[in-house]
Amino acid sequence: MIFPAIDLHNGQSVRLYQGDYDKVTLINKDPVVQAKDIINTGVNQLHLVDLDGAKTGRPENYTVISDIRKNFDGFLELGGGIRDEKIASMYLDLGIDRIIIGSAAIENPQFVKKLLKRYGGDRIVIGVDGSNGKVAVNGWLEQSDVKMSDLIKTMMDDGAKSFIVTDVARDGTMQGPNLDLLMKLYQELPKANLVASGGIRDLKDLHNLKALGITDVIIGKALYEKTITLKDIAEVEKNAS
Repeated sequence: MIFPAIDLHNGQSVRLYQGDYDKVTLINKDPVVQAKDIINTGVNQLHLVDLDGAKTGRPENYTVISDIRKNFDGFLELGGGIRDEKIASMYLDLGIDRIIIGSAAIENPQFVKKLLKRYGGDRIVIGVDGSNGKVAVNGWLEQSDVKMSDLIKTMMDDGAKSFIVTDVARDGTMQGPNLDLLMKLYQELPKANLVASGGIRDLKDLHNLKALGITDVIIGKALYEKTITLKDIAEVEKNAS
């Protein structure tokens, strides 16, 4: 699946440059309208991130997320600040199709293991964000010493299936995805479902990822720079089905 991304900050849709909260670009004051536009174009999946929640570790844009769920009847995944079972259950009970666990996968692996056991790998996705092959945590504000491949292996042993891999250095740069990183991870962990995120520019990037065996992709800035359109995504999805 190809997921358009909506990043939420203070109730609005924004983009950050390389995860920098001081480099914010407003995309849409009304993310609910944006979500409606996406599904009305024929794209039936959406990637949501609570940027404020990623920093604080608690829901900060719940009202907007709830409104998007009511108005978007496609497949909806959500990440940002989901660090305890109460928050995870709240979002899953809201009808979010799958939630993304990021920092907690390193900081509280027992919690993630418990979630995977309760809800399964189809509803719990692991966000593996970082640079130079190592994982970043807490809204990308801190760099850990944990290798991306090691985190993926550990989470697979606990029942995880899908991993959103984001090279922080590529995010919002329009430089193309880190194909070397993704290829290494794919070769080392062929049973992991890798979701490419960060740097995707155009349809050529989608074809390059597909050639690696990666068909799940998250697209953010390219949509707002219009180097990929929602119609393009709908057409690629239609041809893939």
